[in-house]
This record gives sequence, C-alpha cells and structure tokens, in this order.
Amino acid sequence: MFIKQNQKTVKTTLLSSIAATVLIASGPLFADYPERPITLIVPWAAGGGTDATARTIGKALEEQLGQTVNVVNRTGGSGVVGHTAISNADPDGYTIGLATGEVNMMHWLGLTDLTYRDFTPIAQINYDFPGVQVASDAPYDSLEELVEAIREEPKGTFTASGTGQGGVWHLAFAGFLMDQGMAADKVRWIPSEGAAPAMTELASGGIDIVPSSVPEARSMIEAGRVKSLGVMAPERIPSFPDVPTIEEELGTDYQVGEWRGIAGPTGMDPEVVSTLESALEDAYNSDTYQDFMSEQGFGTEWRNAEEFGNLMEEMDAVFGDIVQQVGLAAD
Repeated sequence: MFIKQNQKTVKTTLLSSIAATVLIASGPLFADYPERPITLIVPWAAGGGTDATARTIGKALEEQLGQTVNVVNRTGGSGVVGHTAISNADPDGYTIGLATGEVNMMHWLGLTDLTYRDFTPIAQINYDFPGVQVASDAPYDSLEELVEAIREEPKGTFTASGTGQGGVWHLAFAGFLMDQGMAADKVRWIPSEGAAPAMTELASGGIDIVPSSVPEARSMIEAGRVKSLGVMAPERIPSFPDVPTIEEELGTDYQVGEWRGIAGPTGMDPEVVSTLESALEDAYNSDTYQDFMSEQGFGTEWRNAEEFGNLMEEMDAVFGDIVQQVGLAAD
C-alpha cells in the first residue's frame, strides 16, 4: 500500500512537472507574438478597392506590431481561391487575410463549402457602397437615362462586370435592377477578378457598366475615361460630392454594400486573436489608415472580433435570401 501510494505520488509529481514545463514553454510564445513577418492574403486582384484597403491597413498594422506585413494577392474562383487559402492557413496568427462579403455568398452559389464558420473573425475595418460607372463617352448623363436605356433594350444587350459571378457588386446590381422593376438578369454579367480589371475593360469599350465602389473608379474618373452616375448609399460620398445617390436620381431607398474585415483560420489562440484585434483597432484609428481611406473615399466601419462574427452570421442569411431571389442558388 505504501509503495503504491508512492508510485501514485511520483506519477502525479511527474505529470505536474510536465504540465508546468509546457506552460513555461508556451507562455512566452503568446507573449512575444508576433516574432516574425505576417502574411496578409487578399482574395482579389491588385489595384482594386480590397487590395488598396489591405495594403493600407497592413502598413498601419506594421506600425503597431513592429513586424512586416506582406500582402499577397490570391485571386481566382470569384474569391474562392484566396478565402480558401485564409481558411487553410496554420492557425498561428502568421497568415491572416482580408475577408470580404463574398464569404456570405460563395457557398449559396455552390462555388465552395466555405462559410463564415470556417474563419476566425478578428475585426471589421471597412464598408463600401457601390456606384454605377459607365465610360465617359457613354450617351448617358444621368442614372435615370441609363436605367431607361436598359429597360428599353432586349435582355443581355447591356453588359456589366466588377467581380465574379454572384459577387457582391453583381448581387448589388441585380438587386438594383429588381428594385427598378426589371429582371435580375436583364444586364448580362461578365465575371472578373475585381473592379480594377473591369474598369480597364469599361474604359476600352469591352463592357457597358461597372457597379463597384466609386473609389475603385477614382483613377479612371480623374483620367476622364469613366464617369459615375450614382451611388447606392444613404448619402453622397464626401470625396465624390458630385455623384448623386440613387435616391436623388430615382427616388428609391435601395441600399447595399460590401464589408471587409481581417480574419484567420479557425482554431487560432484567443491570446493571438486578442493581440491582433487590439493592434488592428489602433491601426484602424491611425492617421495612416484614416487619412488614406478619407482621401480615397473608402468607407470606414469598425467592429471588434465578436461584433464582426455576429455581422458575418447575420449577413449570411441576408445574402442567402438575395441569391435565392436572383436565381443563382445552387441546387
């Protein structure tokens, strides 16, 4: 009996020692995070709004964490490739990504099994409303004129682009057409890997319309190659005061937008998430981020990890309903 008690005591002491060693070894790992550069994956093409937002918040985040943040564009599959890369990354906090509202759409479209549940929300940093852009030489001086032209022509006469099939700008524009009493597919959608390549195609005459955030059209607008006829927002964008809202143009209160936020794969350590969340809040409030976003006309909206997770869940149901109504839901 005495021997057995001693064996039990030795075993307990040994296990306690091992546990203490693990705690001692793991403690500094979290306390010193990050100890090396961080990769920030962008699921969309360089030059677009998501890319610009990612590079700016990445720069501001570097200032807070004291580590390099490398932005990597992983395009393809209407956002599936990049979001999959974020979801499949090691959950150590060294590979995160700028997730977009397509997380709430791709699985409804049958493009992937990924949902918001496959990500660790860290913080929302941006929200943008789409504008309706046409080439500068297009024969429309107002959104009302464009809408009437679309209404009068056969289905498929007009073409539009700005994201992948079923992406946020596609669904936003399809909903807009429905709001105007037309079929969601009255305008033929040409998939693209983001607003930047779509803008180039628009300026060259390859397509007729690009519904995207107005800031994504800034360079083409300033170059005199593109004009924005209206924005689906509750009020005019301060940096684009000459672009009317669609309520001003058409008397409709239809509004929809695109959220963007920093997320990682599931299974991230809460301490790492907390560190990133805190650093991101400081980066979000920094002059580096706020000044750039204001100058470019991009919208800013902050939600912490918990609030961002709730938004992702809420919008998943909303966009699921939109996809169903547009007729793009997977069987």
